[in-house]
Amino acid sequence: MIQPGAKFLRKIAVVGRGTAGSLAAASVSRLHPDPDHELHHIYDSRIPVIGVGEGSWPSLVQELHQLTNLRHETVQQRLKGTRKYGVTFEGWGRRHRDFTHYFTPQQVSYAYHLSADMMEELLRESTRAHRIDARVLNIARVEGGAEVEFEGLAPERYDLVFDARGFPRDLHPDRHIDISFIPTNTAVIRRCPAIVEARKDGPIMQHTYTRAVARPHGWIFIIPLTVHTSYGYIFNGDVSALADVESDFDAFLETDGVSEFEQRAVIRFPNFIHRRIYDGAVARIGNAAAFIEPLEATAIVSAQLQIGMVLNIRFNRAIEHLERDAPVVNRFLMNNMLCYSLFVGWHYSCGSIYDSKFWRRARDRVWPQFRKAADPEAVDCAALSRFDDMIELLHRPVIDKADWDRMCGVPLTSYAQMSQGLGC
Repeated sequence: MIQPGAKFLRKIAVVGRGTAGSLAAASVSRLHPDPDHELHHIYDSRIPVIGVGEGSWPSLVQELHQLTNLRHETVQQRLKGTRKYGVTFEGWGRRHRDFTHYFTPQQVSYAYHLSADMMEELLRESTRAHRIDARVLNIARVEGGAEVEFEGLAPERYDLVFDARGFPRDLHPDRHIDISFIPTNTAVIRRCPAIVEARKDGPIMQHTYTRAVARPHGWIFIIPLTVHTSYGYIFNGDVSALADVESDFDAFLETDGVSEFEQRAVIRFPNFIHRRIYDGAVARIGNAAAFIEPLEATAIVSAQLQIGMVLNIRFNRAIEHLERDAPVVNRFLMNNMLCYSLFVGWHYSCGSIYDSKFWRRARDRVWPQFRKAADPEAVDCAALSRFDDMIELLHRPVIDKADWDRMCGVPLTSYAQMSQGLGC
């Protein structure tokens, strides 16, 4: 296959060694058609990878197999993982009953629950790169590519840079879209004993689910791995005091039968989308491109899409199309992230079993801001109209077969399952 753009990608950098950065570096190694390309994987070893348990989508199962050339079973064992068949929601919505959002085909399609630090280690083995341990001060587009400035080292010029450095310190309206209709901004992460035991003769085959349990101050995720179980309390630090959240977290763990835990981190996060995810020379990926609270595990699948689309367009399109391609790719990626955001924010529209300050605010004040925040004139993409179309479909007495494959971030089947479960 002729890939006319590949010859203009002789020198590529990936900055960051978290999940997104590791995926990008392994993807360049596997997909670049010229084995003589130069790849620099740049990271500051003083910044640790936070080894939380993570959920994913089914697309990751095949991608990790392709990136590593390992059997699915081997990959799962290396990730200390379990097979995720969906998300169980406990206490969400107005129907006051628990329900499951399944991957489709139901009980067939599965993703991984995985350990993030184990995935970084696994992908490192599949990456052919010159590794640079240094602090990056700045990444900027320059004539013909991008330049990376280091602390204590001379700057380097690259044909393409993947920026996977994580959240911005502050949101700026001219550079970021503030996803103001999602009501959370803080996570307390704890590591608890494993509830699924590893097998010596192969991977765990049983069906597991990420649990999303509504609580007075927000909700708690439970992700089962074979080495531990990851728990996280997601809340709004401007609404609830950390001490109150910790107290409720303790009470929940006690009722869940957990007698001990390791406190991993308290993480403040923004819900945002960068307005310039891709400019032709710099591709922001992972948490540098956007972040949506982890309710539907959109982080890894978003990074997959960002990396895959940028590499595909750069390898397969002639260089003279670059200036026209970049805005189109950027708008597509922004639109996709905003579709995810609307889907996640919609989960809060019907409240929960708790008539608490957090849930009243989330349902009555925060979610109703979605039209203003996603206004096409403000965000320069059409996610809002696509979301409205999906909601309109759900209100039809019969959905035509021609509409069954409609998507707004996620497929119509996901909207239908959540609508029925929440009681929307």
